[in-house]
Amino acid sequence: MRFTTPNGKKVRQSTGTEDKKAAEEYEAQLKQERWREERLGQRPRHTWQEAVVRWIEETAHKASHEDDLCHLRWLDPHLAGLVLDDIDRDRLDQIARAKRQDGACNATANRMLALVRAMLRRAEREWGWLERAPSVRLLPESKQRIRWLTHEEAERLIAELPEHLADMARFSLSTGLREANVTALEWSQVDLERRVAWIHPDQAKARRAIGVPLNTDAVLILRRWEHRHSQRVFAYQRRNSRGAMEWTPITKAGTAAWKKALKRAGIEDFRWHDLRHTWASWHVQSGTPLHVLQELGGWTSFEMVRKYAHLAPEHLAAHAARIETGLRVLDAGSPGAAEALEMRSTCDLEDTGVATGCGKSAHFPAHPNVAITKKGYTA
Repeated sequence: MRFTTPNGKKVRQSTGTEDKKAAEEYEAQLKQERWREERLGQRPRHTWQEAVVRWIEETAHKASHEDDLCHLRWLDPHLAGLVLDDIDRDRLDQIARAKRQDGACNATANRMLALVRAMLRRAEREWGWLERAPSVRLLPESKQRIRWLTHEEAERLIAELPEHLADMARFSLSTGLREANVTALEWSQVDLERRVAWIHPDQAKARRAIGVPLNTDAVLILRRWEHRHSQRVFAYQRRNSRGAMEWTPITKAGTAAWKKALKRAGIEDFRWHDLRHTWASWHVQSGTPLHVLQELGGWTSFEMVRKYAHLAPEHLAAHAARIETGLRVLDAGSPGAAEALEMRSTCDLEDTGVATGCGKSAHFPAHPNVAITKKGYTA
């Protein structure tokens, strides 16, 4: 179609259809919108599909691009044909309920709602397509505990894995790298002499390059895999079309073999990504400062590593000691021990371990900092 707007701007573009009647209708509608926009100052109304197309074009670089596409495919039957002005909070609440009825948990529904919120905000603040974006009400999410393995559990799991998965798991526990970074790791990203590896920005979730120091465990693992595949670090052997065995790059770690190994090892509710949680938990429990852990793990936000802080409360011990009362434990031969035994045999003890019902104080006059307990005679 070709036409000139009231302000003299020439428009020449495809109508996107081979149907002449539909093309003429689209041209007439666009002419009317341009006239209202230029002569009456009305904001043109844009559809959800237009927003989807522009969002996909502008965010193709995102690490979560595939997740966005998955959410947008699910949203299409609910929002297709609507103009952005018609998407209000009530409609978004209906969509959230539909997502939950589809079997999704609150967290999954919230990721979808967060995508819609981001698109509507961009339509308002950057594209000028909306006067005001509606508020989006997220569903409550329960904070789940961090799933990690003890060293004994990790060894038990590794013993059940085939060689390639066992070494990939060990490497993950040594470096904290995500599954995609381990499976896609190439020899060009490794320097064994300097004991470092690096993740390129386009491979990192935060789109920032990550330097990976290799400890002795990681170096020994990589040494075992030298000269197996020319490009990829981790591979497995399989027969090609000619029947010969060849090394093939690994594309996914959490396979059926992984799940079967978990079952044999007696480990439940554990994903491959939880190896990263295990790595971080071991670091914190070994005394690695959180700001160092943040840099090692390539997290952009300090809040992402704060969830591991509770695993190492030792740095708070000095502060906890500030309110100590001086309670101490008496050895059997210590002065006052016999009196404590006598009181324990003649007094009733509450659940708290305080002596009652015998007319005596819960603490000894001679030993004001010694109290009776159910298990013995001091606390």
